[in-house]
Amino acid sequence: MPVGIFRVCLVVITAIINHPLLFPKENGTVPENTEEIIQKMKEREESLRLEQLRLEREIADQEARQKTLEKAAEVVEEREEGKVRWDMWTALSMVIFLLIELWRQDFQEANWQDTGGEEDDMAVLGKAFKGVAFPDKAVLASFYEKRIVGTTGDMARMREMVEGFADDLLEALRSVCNRDADMEVEDCMGVGSMYENWRVRKPFVCDLIVPFAPPEPYCFRSQTWCSGEPFPPDKQGYGTIKVCRADEDVTGCICDKTKLGEDMLCLLHSQTNTTRPSSEMEDLLCFKNTQYLDANQVMKWFQIAVTKAWNRISHKYEFDLSFSLLDSPGALKIKFRSGKSIAFNLTPVVQYENSDVYFISHFPRSSLAEDLPSSTHWFLTFAVYERRFIQLVSKTLPVNACHVSCLQILSFLHGKQCSLTGPSGLTNYHLKTVMLHLLQARPSQDWAPEKLEARLQDMLKLLEKCLHEKKLYHFFIGNGKVPAELGFPITFQRAEPLNLFRPFVLRRDVYRKTVDTFHEMLRNTSALINEYTVHIPLAHTNGIRKESL
Repeated sequence: MPVGIFRVCLVVITAIINHPLLFPKENGTVPENTEEIIQKMKEREESLRLEQLRLEREIADQEARQKTLEKAAEVVEEREEGKVRWDMWTALSMVIFLLIELWRQDFQEANWQDTGGEEDDMAVLGKAFKGVAFPDKAVLASFYEKRIVGTTGDMARMREMVEGFADDLLEALRSVCNRDADMEVEDCMGVGSMYENWRVRKPFVCDLIVPFAPPEPYCFRSQTWCSGEPFPPDKQGYGTIKVCRADEDVTGCICDKTKLGEDMLCLLHSQTNTTRPSSEMEDLLCFKNTQYLDANQVMKWFQIAVTKAWNRISHKYEFDLSFSLLDSPGALKIKFRSGKSIAFNLTPVVQYENSDVYFISHFPRSSLAEDLPSSTHWFLTFAVYERRFIQLVSKTLPVNACHVSCLQILSFLHGKQCSLTGPSGLTNYHLKTVMLHLLQARPSQDWAPEKLEARLQDMLKLLEKCLHEKKLYHFFIGNGKVPAELGFPITFQRAEPLNLFRPFVLRRDVYRKTVDTFHEMLRNTSALINEYTVHIPLAHTNGIRKESL
């Protein structure tokens, strides 16, 4: 703007200086062509006036643009200040929310193991029990005698028959395998409800696990989600199994991780001890081009080996043996000529270090299960320790304690309800986990046979609490109160608790179906029990006879 004013002033001064009237000629006479000069002066004056107007317009436009830029800068500055303030409040709100959530989770986990001792908390829970007529002791006693004990009396004879046949089958399997190249099969072990004496629903199925190991000079080295290795959240409870030579360094030599020069050799590994070819690793049941044991390869190998073993000993038996499920490697069925059949599972497993925790190749999956993991991720089963814990605690309980009876009745009710309304996300393993937590939390005298009704209600209320919170923690993983007599691995005791209900958070449809099925089961409890109960007098107070183990 000052430059424009200066230009206007310069033009005016020049016009004044060059005006002919200010500096007349020396002779003081007016020239003859005065009119022509005046006309030129008028034209000059008009051009100067137009030039002045143009300059004024330019100056006005510049001032307008300057004001527009200043306003835009102020708006941008105000927006940036507002954005900074908004980001600050948003970040502060998120931090506060995360702190509250972490405190809530820590508080719940810290009080998880004390569930059974909080009578007031149990009284507050059980909203679904309002208006539900729960059977009394006499009705429960009659139901247990007629429906549970009366239909499970032949389980011991069935277990004995299946175990004897499985031992004979595995012995034949060892004889048909190449001891120098095939996997080494060990003796089988019975696990699950049939061997913990709480199976109630037919058909009765024996679960047997068969540990196996690689041939010399190889060995298995396992990694779990709690061993420090990076595992995604959906792989908690799983691990991987690496097939290595027994003399191979666990951490691996640097020559496997870097390229040595042509004139450099590793002093630990010769040229002959290089990476094993892919075909050799596949012969060891590994996933293609890796050293990790493949569950699908193990399934194929085990089915072929069992088939060969049965062909060798089939002439000794008067029944047929077949695979009942194609996607399960050891789901077998014995078919007698009379038409009767017996089903049992013979599943290959891998021992975790020197413990009784096992990697299981195939595990029964429910509607609650997430997507199938890769074939190199193996599920860990703690079934052996669960059986030992029940046996250990049973020694301290009163005679004919009601803990197994509670689990049997609850399993029967849930199975009956699912047969009416369809499957839900709950499984018998969830029910068993609830019982294990209560066994640890409550004193021994609370499990006397006459307290069956109270303990059964406690299990239902605790299950309702877990469903409401979508949290049911694995009994062993993260439980620092596991009895030392079990010899349970400290690695899993120190791990973070494993939430068995985690899939409920991701699958709201399954969660809604499960909650509805549970509430429907509570409403139908009396009807389901009375259906299998004979008439009993009101004075009936007999205790519940527990099935002899």
